[in-house]
Amino acid sequence: MTSPQLNQPKTRLIQAGWVTVILVALSAAVGQAFGRFSYGVLLPAVRDDLGITNTLAGLIGAANVGAYLLGTLMVAWATSHYRLINVMRVGLILATLGLLLASLSSSPWLLAMALFVAGIGGAFLWIPAPVIAADALPPHRRRIAVGLMSSGIGLGVMFVSILSGSLRSSQGDGAWSEVYQIQFLIGLALLALVMLIVRHEQTAPSGGAGIGGVGALRRMPGWLPIIVAYSTFGFMYLLVLGFLTTRLEDDSLWTTQSAASTFSAMGFAMIFGGPTFVTLAHKIGVRLALATAFGLWPIFVGIVITGYPTPTLLACIGLGFLFSALPTLITLYVVENTTVKDYGPSFAAATLAFGIAQTISPPIGGYLADLTGSFTLVFMLAALMSVIGLLATLKLPRNAL
Repeated sequence: MTSPQLNQPKTRLIQAGWVTVILVALSAAVGQAFGRFSYGVLLPAVRDDLGITNTLAGLIGAANVGAYLLGTLMVAWATSHYRLINVMRVGLILATLGLLLASLSSSPWLLAMALFVAGIGGAFLWIPAPVIAADALPPHRRRIAVGLMSSGIGLGVMFVSILSGSLRSSQGDGAWSEVYQIQFLIGLALLALVMLIVRHEQTAPSGGAGIGGVGALRRMPGWLPIIVAYSTFGFMYLLVLGFLTTRLEDDSLWTTQSAASTFSAMGFAMIFGGPTFVTLAHKIGVRLALATAFGLWPIFVGIVITGYPTPTLLACIGLGFLFSALPTLITLYVVENTTVKDYGPSFAAATLAFGIAQTISPPIGGYLADLTGSFTLVFMLAALMSVIGLLATLKLPRNAL
């Protein structure tokens, strides 16, 4: 029988591991929910307060995701030469700085610059985050750790939605800058905790990942289908997440509070989407779990297009599950089919393709909305793209992890 005294160090290590997972998940919320997705929630307020078109609003969003694209190129090199924990710390610093600059922005161009900084930070933060969290727990808990990364993002999205709806209702459209200010203060506090507490054991990287991490990526089984699936997700999710609030307010004539509440419900569902589909992947495999998520996407988007309150709310909850499930499953696939040495460059290379897709998505969505006078065609395009993602995932190797 094992002595209780001998179990105590192991128990403390596991508890410390969970603290690391929680802090990394909350860091993901700062980089992704605050630094990237909150702009979609605040877009109607930003557009009306600054007096800009949907096209220009889409270009501001593109500055953020374009920076994310640039950041992935930098991360592919950085993770080949620096430890993952140091790359993540730089990302959190840049994401927090971007939030500060956004809170001080008084023009669309200054806001675009702020979101550009936050976008680079998001790439530096997100790419190493899943494996740092996974390595903090025992092997049989790694999948759960990866799933909780999307839970952090969902929690952040829900918080931003509630905060935005409350402040806009009481202070008007100009309250968007105060939302960014509050996010900055949260990011600053979290940055201090991460610097003090989060650690990651890793030998010094020695390079050799190839240009942009492609060399490392090509060593992963099923690398081409997973890139196509990740790129498709990058294009289609921003067409919905980036313009959902605006569509509900403009096309479906919902009130600001109703649209914000629906977005909050979506964010709440995101907390559970990653862990739920990770559990599903345990039973049917990552390949079929991904196919299921892509297959459900057009159904929920089609319901949102109708604009009927109750069905739309339920569909948005379903989309919330998929928003967190899809990137979680793709990340999990990369984590489980690469070595620690290849993970950073491989995921950065895959994210590069994802970044290109999400960079062109907001301007295209904004242009289509201005061209047609509604967001119906934008959402139909998002539904169509999911079919491509479904076909790509079915091409993944059946014997991959």
